[in-house]
Amino acid sequence: MFEHFTERRVTVSDGVTIHLRHGGSGPPLLLLHGNPLTHVMWHKIAPRLAEDFTVVAIDLRGYGDSDKPFGEPDHSTYTFRRMAQDGVEVMAALGFERFLVAGHDRGARAGYRMALDHPERVLRLASLDIVPTHWVLTHITREWARASYHWFFMAQPYDFPEQLLAGREDYYIRRKLNKPGVGLGGFTEEVLAEYVRCCTPENIHAVCEDYRAAIGPDFEMDAEDLEAGRLIECPVLVLWGERSHVERSFRPLEAWAPYARNIAGGRRLPSGHYPAEQCPDETYTELVGFFSR
Repeated sequence: MFEHFTERRVTVSDGVTIHLRHGGSGPPLLLLHGNPLTHVMWHKIAPRLAEDFTVVAIDLRGYGDSDKPFGEPDHSTYTFRRMAQDGVEVMAALGFERFLVAGHDRGARAGYRMALDHPERVLRLASLDIVPTHWVLTHITREWARASYHWFFMAQPYDFPEQLLAGREDYYIRRKLNKPGVGLGGFTEEVLAEYVRCCTPENIHAVCEDYRAAIGPDFEMDAEDLEAGRLIECPVLVLWGERSHVERSFRPLEAWAPYARNIAGGRRLPSGHYPAEQCPDETYTELVGFFSR
């Protein structure tokens, strides 16, 4: 699925090893996936992006073939700040001090934090099908809660959700990706098998720690930044699916406005929650246009 890409592993400052693929030439572009996915979610558009950019697609810590350390009591191992730091260190190891970023779902939240913590590194940020974490948790709607119950189930204290999901990884992946009104549209059996392969007990624990961090330290960091007036300075592109829970629950551009100074564009895409796999042509067109400016 990633012909002409090179596979590599980079060990970051806390000893965790990050798995990635990179290929192409041109300005560096970091791709960050969501949950319960891996870097494979970009397989329909990464080769096309590599015609114009040096594309780096990583597995976030705890996902795919990256390391999955056991979480610390304060959940700091899996904050978006730590994931953002991983991305910066991976890009530096590849020789890139400044770069473009596109993220989906959890990866977009890591990209949000990366743009805040490392404004000198992130040139442009594209967000696929999220609104900022702080906005989500302070504007919860009934529709969003029904669609996103897993945020609070997986954030329950260790090891309640881990035990309930143990041995049900295949069911979990297929159920999680099967969205109302869309089903499993866009996902091939080959890709689903890859996501199931990577869904191990260690991955489930990492995902739970990711969600525990989101409603704890991640939310607190975002609230502190907002109170201090620290906003994302680089241009931001906001993309979302017309059949996703983001569309049903929020006004995405309105939700992003308090957190970024320069919303450079926004578009509703003909997809559910997974535009890179459900409408790759439209997603590619928006990304290449935004990053080529």
